[in-house]
Amino acid sequence: MAFKPIARITPVSGPLTGQVRLPGSKSVTNRALLVAALARGQSRLSGILRSDDTLYMMTALDQMGVTITEVDDTTVDVSGTGRLEAPATPLFLGNAGTAVRFLTAAVALVEGPATVTGDAHMQKRPIAPLIETLVAMGVDARSETGCPPVHIRGTGGFEAGEIAVSGTLSSQYISAIMMLAAMGPAASVIRIMGGAIGAVGYLHITAAVMRAFGANVTFTEDNRIAIEATGYHARAYEVEPDASAATYLWAAEALTGGKIDIKARAHEMHQPDAKAHDLIRIFPRMPARIDGAQMQDAIPTLAVLAAFNETPVRFTGIANLRVKECDRIAALHAGLTAIRPDLARVEEDDLIVQADPTLAGQHLPALIDSHADHRIAMCFALAGLKIGGIAIDDAMCVSKTFPAYWQVLRDLGVEISGV
Repeated sequence: MAFKPIARITPVSGPLTGQVRLPGSKSVTNRALLVAALARGQSRLSGILRSDDTLYMMTALDQMGVTITEVDDTTVDVSGTGRLEAPATPLFLGNAGTAVRFLTAAVALVEGPATVTGDAHMQKRPIAPLIETLVAMGVDARSETGCPPVHIRGTGGFEAGEIAVSGTLSSQYISAIMMLAAMGPAASVIRIMGGAIGAVGYLHITAAVMRAFGANVTFTEDNRIAIEATGYHARAYEVEPDASAATYLWAAEALTGGKIDIKARAHEMHQPDAKAHDLIRIFPRMPARIDGAQMQDAIPTLAVLAAFNETPVRFTGIANLRVKECDRIAALHAGLTAIRPDLARVEEDDLIVQADPTLAGQHLPALIDSHADHRIAMCFALAGLKIGGIAIDDAMCVSKTFPAYWQVLRDLGVEISGV
């Protein structure tokens, strides 16, 4: 069994100050990598995130005949031919949800068989609604369990027209079909089924990346997206800093009264999680109810911060957190109650955090199970800034999106052992 390091955090005695270079956005990087791969010619992507998730995406694209050349730590050249080759071996994507969902749709463009799979965690994450959509588009796609591995026998194309996609579990299904639709034989209209979309902001990120590479995407109604069959054109593209990663630094500022320069402003970010800045800015007076539907990856940060708020906080609109890298509602509840048994409770899909500012300065030993989920590991490190005895199990899972996280905290003055 592989060794899984435990990070032990020593509470800080003063404000955290310094400068931090944020990683690029994972959401934007994986979209840009795929769209650039589908374009004809060479694109230069700068500011990209280097992490497990994006490495899996680049490796899979390489398996399908796309040439990706490293220019420097945050820049790559992507050379595509406008098509994808059938991979000789399965596309293994770890626990990278964006890569699995996006590539499950994209491999419809290969001519021949392809298998999209991941690690044990990914093989428990649902993908049946996306498969059902692809089958309706004439794609031979199947999964024995409704989760990866997914087996596709591509014919080089798919049926365009009106496409129904479920919006109930993950916006990534819709984004996957959006990016595929621009490669169709004719224009398509995506019809989103199942009511309100939990994370509609991510669809606008997808559309922005597609437009940057020459696609024509129009949100004609709340539940309809029109996409012309333009294909994609190679170009230079800069990826913006990761707003989800920024939330940990914003929260560290708020908890310690510090000042951390991340070289990016929340209002200039297009990612939904940037909205969390408005809530972190008013800590310790965050509101009694926070709707997390449009900033789902920021909820773990906000939930740990809420433990130190002046008044309790109920998080709503977060049901989709149950189908992330782990069941994040359950993981947050488990971590908070490991610190103190009455610190949180769950009511259906709502998480209620019983705020207590006096937690700061206490010694409350707790080993937090990260569930191999980078966001659980990173958010509970924030608790360790103010509470003695906090340790994070499987701490290097942060490499999924923020490989330098522990070193960044050290550089700001946090004492951390074990990693």
